[in-house]
Amino acid sequence: MIEKRQVEDLPPSVGVYLFKKRDEVLYVGKSINIKARVKSHLENAKLDRKESLIIENSDRLETVVVENEFKALILESVLIKKYHPKYNVIWKDGKSYLYIKVTANETCPKILLSRKEDDKKSLYFGPFSSVKVTESLIDDIRHIIPFCTQKKLSKAPCFYSKINLCHPCPNFIEKQEIIYKKELIKLYKKNIRRVIKILKGGVADILNGLYRHLKSLGKQENYEEAIKIRSKIFRLERLINHPTSGLETVRELSSQKNNLDIFIKELKKYFPQLKKIQRIEAYDISNLRESNQVGSMVVLTGGIVDKKEYRRFRIKNQKLKSDFGRLEEIIKRRFKNSWPAPDLIIVDGGRPQVRIIMETLLRVDRKIPVLGIAKNPDRLVIGSTGYPTVRFPQTNPAFNIIRLVRDESHRFAKKYHLYLRKRDFLV
Repeated sequence: MIEKRQVEDLPPSVGVYLFKKRDEVLYVGKSINIKARVKSHLENAKLDRKESLIIENSDRLETVVVENEFKALILESVLIKKYHPKYNVIWKDGKSYLYIKVTANETCPKILLSRKEDDKKSLYFGPFSSVKVTESLIDDIRHIIPFCTQKKLSKAPCFYSKINLCHPCPNFIEKQEIIYKKELIKLYKKNIRRVIKILKGGVADILNGLYRHLKSLGKQENYEEAIKIRSKIFRLERLINHPTSGLETVRELSSQKNNLDIFIKELKKYFPQLKKIQRIEAYDISNLRESNQVGSMVVLTGGIVDKKEYRRFRIKNQKLKSDFGRLEEIIKRRFKNSWPAPDLIIVDGGRPQVRIIMETLLRVDRKIPVLGIAKNPDRLVIGSTGYPTVRFPQTNPAFNIIRLVRDESHRFAKKYHLYLRKRDFLV
């Protein structure tokens, strides 16, 4: 039987956990905080028969810490498929698990949902324990890389081809002349290979490729296409970190409250004067062209998301040509207000963004620790002499808080930016 003392040494990190009886795996689960999730199993065992059986029949726990939630989701499905754990076999509603099926034997492979692995010529990913999670996963991937979910060919391009979620559509491909048809099949199969790569957990190359494409479009001043690619990037980053769409970033941040002491301990290595972190402010800029330049400030109070303290900034000086100038304007405007002072400032960006905030703070006579979080790969830039860069393990609880705050500021800024674009479009 699993006891409380066995839970105390579990990592408060993203990953997968296994309840075992000697060498037999009885249950596999995933969580953004393994320790907290296993504790909840113990509490639920007092009320739920299935949970009680898991706890009573297990004698040991094993954990696998991973970089992000998406990898945890994929690893959970791989381990369930490998071990067929007794208490993972059936859903609570009595239905079997779901698989994502890729009909690899077809000229234009389709991606479908399946209750079982009944075709040796197809590829299967899963099993996944929730229809909502599986459908959300397919929907997110499809908005990043279009593919077909129609079982049989028809005479006309499908509905999804009209909204660019099935492109090139196999129904359209089938009616083309042979030379053009071959090129379209090649393009479609390339999309399917990229989808398979994502379903195997290999998202880094695809994300980096999208960032390169975005940079190229920016240089070409092709802003309309850049907006589409940026949306794909945002969706892929959300998929990596929050694949089960029901778990909002806000909830995940709030669950990190217990890691606040770890967070402070880590930061004291770089900011020895830091005594408390009651208020964290994070800033981001959302801008793809010279109109509708906006910024965001999101706030954590006592480790908890504090939405009433969020602020949006529409850049007043629309002649500013860089995000550095926009950041400077936002910081100056922020400190003209009598809002509570932050104990820490986080900015979405690297050394240049950290430097401009520190210089602006100096001009407004404020001494506040500043951290930047740069991308590809995610890493911290410390606001101190030389701007040292730190690559925390992705599983580090302190790093996870900073990453989640960055994601929330990005989401909030983008939401405001899209609102203004839509409003201006309708005027």
